[in-house]
Amino acid sequence: MSQPSPKTQQIPVVVLAGFLGSGKTTLLNHLLHRSGGSRIGAIVNDFGAIEIDAMAVAGALGDSTVSLGNGCLCCAVDASELDQYLERLAEPSLGIDVIVIEASGLAEPQELVRMLLASEHPGVVYGGLVEVVDAVEFDDTRARHPEIDRHLALADLVVVNKLDRAADGERVLGLVRSLVDRAAVVPATYGRIDPEFLFDCRPGEERIGQLSFDDLHEHGGDDDHAGHLHAAYDSLSFASREPLDPRRLMTFLDSRPEGLYRIKGYVDFGPYDVRNRYAVHAVGRFLRFYPEPWPAGGERLTQLVLIGSGIDAPALGKELEACGSEAPHADEHGMWGVLRYVRDPEADLADPA
Repeated sequence: MSQPSPKTQQIPVVVLAGFLGSGKTTLLNHLLHRSGGSRIGAIVNDFGAIEIDAMAVAGALGDSTVSLGNGCLCCAVDASELDQYLERLAEPSLGIDVIVIEASGLAEPQELVRMLLASEHPGVVYGGLVEVVDAVEFDDTRARHPEIDRHLALADLVVVNKLDRAADGERVLGLVRSLVDRAAVVPATYGRIDPEFLFDCRPGEERIGQLSFDDLHEHGGDDDHAGHLHAAYDSLSFASREPLDPRRLMTFLDSRPEGLYRIKGYVDFGPYDVRNRYAVHAVGRFLRFYPEPWPAGGERLTQLVLIGSGIDAPALGKELEACGSEAPHADEHGMWGVLRYVRDPEADLADPA
């Protein structure tokens, strides 16, 4: 069967949304300071575009924005204008690894996602929608703005922020989880989440192993809360020399547990595509595969990292092992499930998930 032709590496574009005061800028600043050397391009608030070195002071963002008047990203520009900013940030000489759009607190996330999916720039790819929730104000915000429920249902990752100030944080977490559609729900204080939930940090060479949560301990503030966050995260590293069966893997991915926030790595589908390995990127309900040629002379392995809260890592490891296949020949229709998640702009517009 025909396989998609490999393309040049595309920069993921993550939409960071949430109501006014939820902590989007705090979260973005955290990402800028704790990106592990990755370079982040930011399109911020009133729609200004700049190139950011992650080691620079995040406060420099405020002096580099371009105001478009009403501050509502989804109303102020169209897809072609957005492409102009993306083109600037995707310039190869800048070495940008990920672009984050921090939307206005009044923006419509669905429209932003549609603009990104309609982008004609070959150097970027939609990387998911992150919604930030203020745990203290959540009930009042929902009462005044019931559209919040619809925004949460679209999200791929929901960050429930300011839990250190919420008197009933567990209730809010439970309520948010009841409103999402398979999205990952991550608790946070001061916008502190591990950047690897959203993008792969440098060094650029493939890196499979335990995540570092040093940033949660080194950052000033309430160390006890940082410790609680650290304790809440688990990770599983999986490697296999045996190719995986695409149907079995899709069954595993379709049934992944609620607490599994992030999946990343590379998959060897053996005879189903001998030319390419498949980079996989999942954040909550968001899932994409990106075929790319196997590195010359390298060993052909499946290498995956799974990150979550309250996950049964040994059980997930056994489920992945059960996805192995020794079949010498490919089933003609075996890759159909995987190819649904290889980027197709027309299909994406119909179903952002």
